[in-house]
Amino acid sequence: MALFGIGKKKDKTESNIILPKHIGIIMDGNGRWAKKRGLPRKAGHSAGTKTFRKITRYCSDIGIKYLTVYAFSTENWKRPHDEVESLMKLFKSYLEEALEDFKDDSIVVKFIGDKTPFSDDLRKLMTENEESSKYRDGMVLNIAMNYGSRSEIVRAVKNICNDVKDGKFGTEDIDESLFSDYLYTAGQPDPDLIIRPSGEHRISNFLLWQSAYTEFVIMNKLWPDFDKSDLDEALNIYAQRNRRFGGV
Repeated sequence: MALFGIGKKKDKTESNIILPKHIGIIMDGNGRWAKKRGLPRKAGHSAGTKTFRKITRYCSDIGIKYLTVYAFSTENWKRPHDEVESLMKLFKSYLEEALEDFKDDSIVVKFIGDKTPFSDDLRKLMTENEESSKYRDGMVLNIAMNYGSRSEIVRAVKNICNDVKDGKFGTEDIDESLFSDYLYTAGQPDPDLIIRPSGEHRISNFLLWQSAYTEFVIMNKLWPDFDKSDLDEALNIYAQRNRRFGGV
């Protein structure tokens, strides 16, 4: 999973299919892509950033309202130290570039996950990117960094407990809607579609609560090789699904 750069918005492309409002992407396969080519893993992450730019721009152009990308999970800290260090440098580089190169872009940037383990300068860049984009009117881009859905749910439970203790509401007031308001994605629709390149058939601790009725599309393409045509294919598969949400 790796990062980013946000392209300038173009005119929206015509589409005769029903688009999902919210897409999630598990950006998987960077390391395997590099290994297949005899390259260090950081080369795969670097290649993955180019795909991120391309797909983010395309989602914005065709009218997707929300895009959530899995950039760095809570479990990714377990990777080799040099790989984690190279990722942190990559994140910092692109956040610096985003502040200047994409200042006229319409995309609203949000970071979801626990920011506290990151360096002071990286957290500052995250805040600056969020602040500089918050008044834009285009697609909302959620970048999941140090994100894990189980920890997100535990965090929500703790915050709800604290608010009950403080008398803000009672336990009888807790329902699914209130619980959703305590997640990082509060105020956003649940993802309609989650795409996982690389052929892996697992959710990897990504948007567990939010994806209760999400459609999943698994694609046998490593993330650096993922292209607009692959996204089109996933969108066509999604458009053919019959979403019943537990009904008939």
